[in-house]
Amino acid sequence: MPQNTPRRFAAAAVAVTLGATTLTACGSDDDAGTGSSGPVSLTYWAWAPGMDKVVDLWNDGPGKKDRIKVTVKEQASGDTLVTKILTAHKAHKAPDLVQAEYQALPTLVSNDALADIAGQVDGVRAKFARGIWQQTTLGTDAVYAVPQDAGPMMFYYRADLFKKYGLKVPKTWEQFAQTARALKKKAPDKDLTTFSANDSGLFAGLAQQAGAQWWTTKGEQWKVGIDDPATRKVADFWGGLVKEGAIDNQPMYTPSWNKALNTGKQIAWVSAVWAPGTLTTAAPDTKGKWAMAPLPQWESGKAVTGSWGGSSTAVTTDSEHKEAAAKFAAWLNTDPKALAALVKEGGVYPAATEAQTGGALAEAPAYFANQPDFYTRAAAIAKTTAPGAWGPNVNVAYTTFKDAFGSAAKNRSDFGAALKTMHDETVADLKKQGFEVAR
Repeated sequence: MPQNTPRRFAAAAVAVTLGATTLTACGSDDDAGTGSSGPVSLTYWAWAPGMDKVVDLWNDGPGKKDRIKVTVKEQASGDTLVTKILTAHKAHKAPDLVQAEYQALPTLVSNDALADIAGQVDGVRAKFARGIWQQTTLGTDAVYAVPQDAGPMMFYYRADLFKKYGLKVPKTWEQFAQTARALKKKAPDKDLTTFSANDSGLFAGLAQQAGAQWWTTKGEQWKVGIDDPATRKVADFWGGLVKEGAIDNQPMYTPSWNKALNTGKQIAWVSAVWAPGTLTTAAPDTKGKWAMAPLPQWESGKAVTGSWGGSSTAVTTDSEHKEAAAKFAAWLNTDPKALAALVKEGGVYPAATEAQTGGALAEAPAYFANQPDFYTRAAAIAKTTAPGAWGPNVNVAYTTFKDAFGSAAKNRSDFGAALKTMHDETVADLKKQGFEVAR
């Protein structure tokens, strides 16, 4: 699902090294063999709907056998939860486990709130696409969480209107631009899509697909690459289409945007696997008229997608039973029964590749009943997810994007200038917080 633009996290101003020597000291050496000695009681902060029902499967099954009981405490998502976790951690009272969005992991790790569980969960690595698993490692040998759900990006379009106007599904971004222009010539009152700045995750995913690495580490320093060639290519592409009027420039998730989708004024949407749920509400009258295809590529013949959304299950450094907590995190996100329950009760798209087809996802979403292989195709796309690269102040980058790109889109002005503002303010904030920043 789309994520709310994070506000400022309550992160401590500390410089960190995201390397094995600095952040592995909090490993699970305090409860070796806990699973067999028990009993153990764990607390899990999560926001996914129906998580208590999923956890019941653990408590009545593997947990009962190993005498490890998990209690779910439902929380708000996004920055609200991150702030609460950090506040609790400062008092050494954080829960044993937390549901954390991928982009929030660096903030939690830099505040020493998450434990390295590499030794306990390494055996499940192969169950996830490389690009998804990488987001829980932060580019090191350490592992700070187990992937839970994913948001691989895709291209959605009105199949009936594409046929009506003689349009072909674009396989490259150049073809995408040509399609937008062709539609404008044939139907001036319609738009292929819109560029929206009110959900930063969309632009981040598009940049990720293009090969951007917004945050990386160099020794003990952070290196910010928001204004890199890959991201500039994406910004210039979309800014050019907006400036020439080939696409719309209104924000998503508004009554006006919903109406454009529902009436066929906007006939395509670059989104993620969770889009059917949004379309069901935004454009109910067009059910069965949409189709899904892979995201257009920058190079013909390539197959890579970005990620928009997703979360993981992490173990905190405050937990006195890290090994037991890691065992539960691995079960929750790899066990077939647990994954089926996550899909059914929580409506998540599982990160584990084997759970992305069949079982609870054997049938296409009702909105896409006309495309029975929806989840088969989605699973193939998910495997091509590019690695993400998050940093300790994603919130600042996202907020700046919303302001700078929101203004640029509204005024049809230079997206390059907006990108530079986003980059510069992100760097300035890192320095202000006390992080070492590489040039």
